[in-house]
Amino acid sequence: MTDRAFAVVRAGALTTVQDLGRPGHAHLGVPRSGALDPPAARLVNRLVGNLPEPAVLETTLNGCAVRPRCEVTVAVAGAPCPVTVDGRPAAWGAPVRVPAGALLDIGPAVFGVRSYVAFGGGVAVEPVLGSRSTDLLSGLGPSPLADGAVLPLGGAPAGHARVDAVPHPAPPSELVLRVRFGPRHDWFTDAALSTLARGAYRVSSASNRIGLRTEGPCLERASNGELPSEGMVLGAVQVPPDGCPVVFLADHPTTGGYPVIAVVDERDLAAAAQSAPGIPIRFVPVR
Repeated sequence: MTDRAFAVVRAGALTTVQDLGRPGHAHLGVPRSGALDPPAARLVNRLVGNLPEPAVLETTLNGCAVRPRCEVTVAVAGAPCPVTVDGRPAAWGAPVRVPAGALLDIGPAVFGVRSYVAFGGGVAVEPVLGSRSTDLLSGLGPSPLADGAVLPLGGAPAGHARVDAVPHPAPPSELVLRVRFGPRHDWFTDAALSTLARGAYRVSSASNRIGLRTEGPCLERASNGELPSEGMVLGAVQVPPDGCPVVFLADHPTTGGYPVIAVVDERDLAAAAQSAPGIPIRFVPVR
């Protein structure tokens, strides 16, 4: 007897359930959350015949392994990684049929940080505020995957993918972030604005789903006063007391008291999510 679910054999460093997030609740202190690389999440759903909205798995660095209890079509994309079914190599970036009881192993990222795994029908955990996403900051949604956990799957999609594989951009070897200065750039010296635009920054190993932390030259303040807490947006470049900018990602706090020197173009945040520690960063001011 089979059922539409899968068991977690190896949870990996951090594997979470993610969909397109829960926008519209910032007034409640709830961030958008959702997949850090939305194009990759949409892609894997498309490959298995889902609509863009069903929940997928987001792995971090070393992948995960699961055992479906039913035959199911899966697809893996995002950070390139080895994929096997019962030890036999399977396709990355293409739909793969996995028999009931087989071991689907998503290996470590060869390049990049986060891989995405879609199942036909989606991961059908209980939604919270309209989303199945795990929010590490507020604690909403399902817990990160743990060995031995069993997660439900939705009903098999009626349609099929219209393509067998699609092109997908590789994770960047250099992260280029387009930014618009403000709203608190006047809290920094002219030299600090120049440093942000020209400085040699790198991705810090302390980065997570809340924010991409950087290593590099410190940004000097023109004002040393205290800023009252104010609303924070996705992509905000906040500067804490150590002077190193932090780019807010999907699980960011909705308010903060450190000044925001600039905001990153949302189109560049998927690449930020795939940038491994040590990758060089360039902040490029745009109008």
